[in-house]
Amino acid sequence: MLFEVDVPTKERFEIIDITDEVQRIVYRSRVKHGIVVVFTGHTTTGLLINEAEKGLLGDIKAKMEDLVPKGAGYAHDTIDRNAHSHLRAGLFLNPEVVVPIDQAELQLGTWQRILFVELDGPRHRKVRVMVCPCPEFLEE
Repeated sequence: MLFEVDVPTKERFEIIDITDEVQRIVYRSRVKHGIVVVFTGHTTTGLLINEAEKGLLGDIKAKMEDLVPKGAGYAHDTIDRNAHSHLRAGLFLNPEVVVPIDQAELQLGTWQRILFVELDGPRHRKVRVMVCPCPEFLEE
């Protein structure tokens, strides 16, 4: 089952916790056991699983900016001046995350959250969420 999550971003570089929305989708799907695949089809965004603590999110942003600064003479900047966003997505993030589902609950660790990272906003983004049941648990 494929679902979409709208993620409107307000800042150029923003980290948004989408865990609760993904969990709601799992409930709506009625899948009790399986996996959920969360995917962003935007080349200047990414996903990660980590803690959503404010200080850590600031640290992630600061480290990305430090390691891949904006306007450092990248060839792609001659096209649309967002090479740093593409590089940050490719070096530090994934376009997808996969999380197991058991008893219709995401099986994340205690502090783990699904984080959407906007690197070239503000924009209106969409994240695709596919909920896949495990065949051996399907009721007969």
